Amino acid sequence: MESSVVRTNCCVVSGGPAGMMLGYLLARQGVEVTVLEKHQDFFRDFRGDTVHPSTLEVLGELGLLSEFLKLPHQRVESLGVVIGDSTFKVADFRHVPTQCKFVALMPQWDFLNFLFSHAKKFPSFCLLMKHEVIDLLREGKRIVGVVARNDGQEVQVRADLVVGCDGRHSVTRHAAGLEVIERGVPIDVLWFRISRRPGDPAQVLGNVNYGKALILIDRSDYFQAGLIIPKGSYSNLQALGIEAFRTTIGRIAPWLSDRVNEVRDWEQVQILTVQINRLRRWQRPGLLCIGDAAHAMSPAGGVGINLAIQDSIAAANLLAEPLKEGTLREADLTAVERRRLSPTRVTQAIQLVAHRGIARVFENNGPVHAPWQMKAAQRIPGVHRALGYAVGVGVRPEHVRERARAKERNACQEGLVWAGVGLAVGAAVCGWVMWRVWNKSTGGKSN
Repeated sequence: MESSVVRTNCCVVSGGPAGMMLGYLLARQGVEVTVLEKHQDFFRDFRGDTVHPSTLEVLGELGLLSEFLKLPHQRVESLGVVIGDSTFKVADFRHVPTQCKFVALMPQWDFLNFLFSHAKKFPSFCLLMKHEVIDLLREGKRIVGVVARNDGQEVQVRADLVVGCDGRHSVTRHAAGLEVIERGVPIDVLWFRISRRPGDPAQVLGNVNYGKALILIDRSDYFQAGLIIPKGSYSNLQALGIEAFRTTIGRIAPWLSDRVNEVRDWEQVQILTVQINRLRRWQRPGLLCIGDAAHAMSPAGGVGINLAIQDSIAAANLLAEPLKEGTLREADLTAVERRRLSPTRVTQAIQLVAHRGIARVFENNGPVHAPWQMKAAQRIPGVHRALGYAVGVGVRPEHVRERARAKERNACQEGLVWAGVGLAVGAAVCGWVMWRVWNKSTGGKSN
């Protein structure tokens, strides 16, 4: 049976945050763009739900912010962590140089549906659901499209450019033979739900105790919870039984003890195998990878979504005109990679340092007491603001095309300075503090 053929200027693989934002931005500039999403809808749980101030700023530049903020969401103005019996503020977003000085917590499917509702208003935008990309189309050394499967039928989508936004298990990067540079990560995350009640601690992201770390993301009436575990240890936890898992949650956060029975079996728990990696080269003639397809990030700080969206903005700014004019060159794709490589390297370096600190927590199974040195670190002037900028805005924030140059002239130097300070301080504090926590609790000896 012959394949049906779709022709477009740009084929975007996957309708995640990077893919939908790129599709919207390209269509807005008159580029014919087709987004392929393998699922029949956007509804998938345990995806990242953080919309950072830098992304909210872009929505404001697009004239979409006021409507977006009418959707149900929670506003996080600061992040804290509970270590043993002490609570610490980590990042303060109230002073970031953006219109919205908070992180919006919103189910990712609402964010994606919002982008789609506006993208489909442009006649050059097309979203094809239930189209799973299985291979690339080639003419010589050039990639000229993709092969997708839709309800058992093969569909060819031919395009001047294919953009792989299909995540850490990217089919596009694998089919293109792009080399992945892996960085060792000592953790995995077990995601599950647990109910949230009035009076529960607010603005607290993490709880550290008894050799474990628990992430709690406020979803209004429930928490999206993540237990950080040593990499490869999930099968050992399962062997101990679900009751032992519930007991662990109650020990880390005692105020959850009366509802841990909501986790009835392992089917309610999903494992995220944490990866930090990046492609040695993000592009081939006719193909560009961005987001997690180009650089898988740790869930730490929720910055992976932010970087993916920033990639899509940079790609739209640099590629829309050559796509419209039919003058796209490999140098244009290289320009996107070059622009986004430094933010990726810096952010991943900080995440690796943070993970080494977290790994120290696993070495002590007893109760943790925060050392006085950490309490003193809280008094360093500007540390919370710097970390707020690093997490909420990051290195080299992007802006929509018509405002990009003006924004960069005014903010680039300041942004790089603040992001650099924030990331450097964050790395130093995280690594040092976790080491002190471990050393204080164990006397410098592993159990």
